[in-house]
Amino acid sequence: MDPLVFYGYMVGSIVPRPIAFVSTVNKAGRRNLAPFSFFTVASVDPPVVCFSPLIRGDGEKKDTLKNIEETGEFVLNIVSESFVEGLNKSAAEVDSDVDEFVLGGLTPVPSDLVKPPRVKEAKIHFECKLRDIIRFGDKIFAGNLVLGDILLIDVDESVITEVGGLKLIDPYKLQSLGRMAGAAYARTTDLFDLERPSARPRKEMK
Repeated sequence: MDPLVFYGYMVGSIVPRPIAFVSTVNKAGRRNLAPFSFFTVASVDPPVVCFSPLIRGDGEKKDTLKNIEETGEFVLNIVSESFVEGLNKSAAEVDSDVDEFVLGGLTPVPSDLVKPPRVKEAKIHFECKLRDIIRFGDKIFAGNLVLGDILLIDVDESVITEVGGLKLIDPYKLQSLGRMAGAAYARTTDLFDLERPSARPRKEMK
């Protein structure tokens, strides 16, 4: 199957996908900011996240990947609906000297443990150090699975709800988004609960 057609099937089937809004800098300190929807948790202990920048249509690596290869650091900012327009503007394929923070009208703020800045408008930030990159080739649409050790999580108190003495992230306050195919996004506030069984059913004795 043509890779572009297959891409359409994949992004139309594997939905909704969370969005990693990744900020990086190169060795010279030039900022970059870009969203990636091939993103998920890889491990809890040790805490590791992963996302996969694809090789661009012109056969080149994305600036995010180049910067991480150079510096070994990145910040993963969690997207909320309140700044989705800025995220969308930052997704444009532009020259490396363009600052996507400026392009998207978003505010860079210093991180605590890594050089790339956080996105101030985001309510949750993961400051990460590169663990490994698993490469799947150099063709157009080939993925590069970036695995990052989480050094620090910063959570704005405004998205926290206390339940039974535990502080939890409230999805109705966070208002995060999921990525669909094409221009479509999904809200994450249309929810329902379904309790998972507490134990495996026992096999009947013969």
